[in-house]
Amino acid sequence: MGTLAACTGTADEAGGEAGSKVLNVTLANHVWTDAIKESLPDFEEQTGIKVNLTQLGEDQLSDQYNVKLNAGTNEIDVMMYRPLQEGKLFAQNKWIADITDRVTGAEDWNWDDFQEGPVESTTVDDAVVGVPIITEREVLYYRTDLLEAAGLEVPTTLEELEAAAAQISEENPGIAGFVARTAASAAVTQFSSFLYSEGGRWIDEDGNANLDTPEAKSAYELYGTLIREYGPENVSTDMSWPEAMAIFTQGNAAFYTEADSLYKNATDPALSTVSDKVGFAPFPAGDDGANPYNVPSWALGIAEESENSENAWEFIQWATSQEKMLEIQQAGVPGSRVSVWEDPSATEDYPADLVEAINASFDGGIGFDRPLVISVAKAREIVGLPIVVSITGGDVDAAISEAQDKFQEFLDEEE
Repeated sequence: MGTLAACTGTADEAGGEAGSKVLNVTLANHVWTDAIKESLPDFEEQTGIKVNLTQLGEDQLSDQYNVKLNAGTNEIDVMMYRPLQEGKLFAQNKWIADITDRVTGAEDWNWDDFQEGPVESTTVDDAVVGVPIITEREVLYYRTDLLEAAGLEVPTTLEELEAAAAQISEENPGIAGFVARTAASAAVTQFSSFLYSEGGRWIDEDGNANLDTPEAKSAYELYGTLIREYGPENVSTDMSWPEAMAIFTQGNAAFYTEADSLYKNATDPALSTVSDKVGFAPFPAGDDGANPYNVPSWALGIAEESENSENAWEFIQWATSQEKMLEIQQAGVPGSRVSVWEDPSATEDYPADLVEAINASFDGGIGFDRPLVISVAKAREIVGLPIVVSITGGDVDAAISEAQDKFQEFLDEEE
């Protein structure tokens, strides 16, 4: 953490005056940052631009943005940010620049190569404000041995998933047919793929709460039923991914829907007792098809007050080029370019069926796994309440009605 100057020398030595050839880049502590940092000398040599890199933990990063950007500082040029957490806030406050013309005008760089879902999340009110750099999707984890013993094919629909979970749990006492996150806030992201695949959305086209639709109700009921009827015995309602993953990796569940980015927890023999019996498949289709989330966890943008936006854009083009994204994905960081995912050298360390599941998620993938609002944490608690009620067998209709009213009030307050 702290500030790291990527090379020595003054701004004049770098080929220009301060503000033109010195670029202030603020990045999060992440393996992507570690990879890009190694290549900074190459960028500086190619461009004559000196990079001053500030690298911070997530909480420190957010604090710095809130303080400096709110104060109208010009001390930040390139900013690494979380589109799903901060994108709407930054765009609304005009802290992050509209780069629509830049991304669409850079023909050789090829904006069309970026996955549709992540692009959706870095676009606010039809303005592109960021370039997605790290992505993840929801896929189906399953036990190959249990399906084989049951004579079952891998489920391709949510209806088939429920039937398979019921059969396996009945035939294998002590083994759950299905497991997933159960805590109200933590479950929202993984529940979102059920919601989208049933045809629901958190917010309708007019910006109003959309939780009391038949599609949303179907998703809430299905998610709860899978865990309540076919999940682990005495399941708690405070599980996030570590707890749910532990149940799966200790051999106590047949199916598990989770982010693809966590797959090594299931396939590493040091972490999983069933590492050689894990398969991956695309998220099953609901009544509206297979619409899992496909989201950017991080993106790069340009600070609105930057006086060095041309060089900032040059840095972003370099850091998100096909060549650089391929190089970083080969180091284990899942990127956002379709062409890179199609390159066998980018995925040779991934399980082959996981790569197939990921590629299948690009079409129909939704670019957000939570409501796109400013106060994300509060919204997650509201829309996640019916999930818990459904899991515990409570009155889902009443829970949805309550959540609908609270969420609408929340949206009205944000406006």
